[in-house]
Amino acid sequence: MGDLEDVYNELIMEHSMNSYNKKNLENADFCELGHNPNCGDEITLEVKLNGDIIEDMAFNGHGCAISQASTSIMIDTLKGKTVEEAKEIVKTFIEMIKRETTNEDDLKKLEDAIAFKNISHMPARVKCALLAWHTIEGILNKERK
Repeated sequence: MGDLEDVYNELIMEHSMNSYNKKNLENADFCELGHNPNCGDEITLEVKLNGDIIEDMAFNGHGCAISQASTSIMIDTLKGKTVEEAKEIVKTFIEMIKRETTNEDDLKKLEDAIAFKNISHMPARVKCALLAWHTIEGILNKERK
């Protein structure tokens, strides 16, 4: 498992340091602020839909490496998916972090986001990893009302 963990750690570092997803979107359909008062992580998530497809996403904000990387990797994972697919992936990610699922087939849907699997063993980091995912969950649920 060691080697795989290194790859995941590198992925997380890479995304936390120079995320190409950190930008402003032209005419986003949704803009939502996610805030974690405990450690001051704060992100603004922008989403552009094309019909039922998440056409583009971007974020701005500041916080720890985990919150920033998790946001960036989430964007890579959800871009191009339908709203329904995205909801399913978000649900799976949250369940993985909360240790409610270990189903390998479900976890495959997470693509690179599976890099955060070990966060589930670090209670202090769980909120950081989930910040963006709870934020997008709010957006996707709003969209359906």
